[in-house]
Amino acid sequence: MSKFEKAALTAVVLLLAVQFIQPEKNQGDYQLKSFLAETQPSNTVKTMLFNACFDCHSNNTQYPWYFQITPLNFRIAHHIEEGKEHLNFSEWSSYNKDQKDHALEEIIEVMEKKEMPLKTYVWLHNEGKLTDAQSQMIIDWAKEAKSK
Repeated sequence: MSKFEKAALTAVVLLLAVQFIQPEKNQGDYQLKSFLAETQPSNTVKTMLFNACFDCHSNNTQYPWYFQITPLNFRIAHHIEEGKEHLNFSEWSSYNKDQKDHALEEIIEVMEKKEMPLKTYVWLHNEGKLTDAQSQMIIDWAKEAKSK
């Protein structure tokens, strides 16, 4: 067996072995009642938030089949962890007024700059892709919610 064949075989064995190492899943309760009651998004905006935001910004992620593949699953888990650090809709009731206003302001800003949803997310989640009109609807809703 050549050095190349040994290296290739070692790489395959390692790749298969690491498949048994999985990150913890983000599968708690949505707990979105407080957020939805307070911000009152229309059904259309609520659907857009579910499709484009809540997987990374709530305590419950709907995982795609490819989450089972290591190391891809660790990258996804990291994105979710980062997303929840910035904004977690499931924790809305624990935010004070200033934090809620700041969160809504951040939503407006990232939507205006087209930074969210992440391009890597919408590549594989077509339902999360937002048109300019849909983004504007979220911006308008966030501005209205912030003024309450």
